[in-house]
Amino acid sequence: MIVPFSNPFPDTGYLYAHQEELFSKEECNEIIKIGKLLKPKKAPIGKGDMSKIRTSKTAWMAYSPETQWIYSKIATEILKLNEKYFKFDIRGFTEPIQFTYYNSKNKGHYDYHVDSAFKLLVRKMSISIQLSPPTYKGGDLTLKVGSHKKDVYKMLKTQGSLIAFPSYVLHKVTPITKGERYSLVSWLTGPSFK
Repeated sequence: MIVPFSNPFPDTGYLYAHQEELFSKEECNEIIKIGKLLKPKKAPIGKGDMSKIRTSKTAWMAYSPETQWIYSKIATEILKLNEKYFKFDIRGFTEPIQFTYYNSKNKGHYDYHVDSAFKLLVRKMSISIQLSPPTYKGGDLTLKVGSHKKDVYKMLKTQGSLIAFPSYVLHKVTPITKGERYSLVSWLTGPSFK
């Protein structure tokens, strides 16, 4: 027998949250400079030729005296967004921030996926920060929450903007057709969902 709850739980779920211009143009340029010094390499996923799924270059931007200001600014904003929108039990960064580079020469993209990582704490919130000015074509971060066209949401391209969304939401970066796109990607983790 199914017994209904006497006090229904309100739906407080949000698909995404954003903060425009978290980083200034100058800060974005500084982050790109730091990222390029890390010498990004072809992004690995799975085994074999994965170029149909993902074509980009990445590097891991570890926490250090040089990057502390980046981590601090992201963490401060994420705590506010999480409290207002998601209310996840998050514990912080357990992986370095990923610096990602897409270019039009190889139609840089990352097909639909969710952000899960095995043998790590549960990724609860995914973060994408736009470092490039929106002068490139394509390269749209989109979230998909259903099977209809209206269920696909195209995210902001404002330079310095931060997008946060639950890591279990299906998302992709569409192919770049002109120019290049730099971004930061990170995940906030915590205990299993209950």
